[in-house]
Amino acid sequence: MSQLTSNDGQPNWVKVADKSQLFPNTGVCALVNQQQIAIFWDQHKDQLFAVSNYCPFSKANVLSRGLIGDYQGQSMLAAPTYKQRFNLETGECFDDEHVSIAVYPIKESNGEILIAA
Repeated sequence: MSQLTSNDGQPNWVKVADKSQLFPNTGVCALVNQQQIAIFWDQHKDQLFAVSNYCPFSKANVLSRGLIGDYQGQSMLAAPTYKQRFNLETGECFDDEHVSIAVYPIKESNGEILIAA
């Protein structure tokens, strides 16, 4: 997904949900600019994450169904199919250094979840 910017060079933020629609520690999927994006709210850290919903191992859009947790002090997503673990902040795969998933800027503003698009 290419990040589109406004005339002032700042990213355009797209509302994808209200925070009240998210379930803690559970993923949801949003369609932004024709890309499926998995969104997670880590309630323990009160942190939001947005990554590609596409799993490069199973070749399916399933990552929003994965489990989040902690791996060696880093926020982690375990894919629901073959259980590969991805760093939620960088997209790097903990199990295969040659594989990564896209990560997207995400923020909360006045209870709205926004993704840079």
